[in-house]
Amino acid sequence: MTEQTQEQRQNLYFNLIDKLLKCPNGQEPEVLQQEPELIDSGLVQTMMQVGTMFAHEGNQDGAEFLFFVARELAKELGLYPEVSNKE
Repeated sequence: MTEQTQEQRQNLYFNLIDKLLKCPNGQEPEVLQQEPELIDSGLVQTMMQVGTMFAHEGNQDGAEFLFFVARELAKELGLYPEVSNKE
């Protein structure tokens, strides 16, 4: 990936995150389905970065929302290890 392409993709991630933050509660899956080509580890990583930034700025609700969506996407993508509670 060239530098510019990576930067363009980052902007697409930011736009998608913005749409997720603005969409009515419960419509997040529909928003994500509109841009399936953006659902990858880069989006998850970007959501975590934005969520961390929100947490530092005192936007706890926004941070928790992004962490939740990022975790769900990571599970779907197989990036998040399923932890079993078996002893």
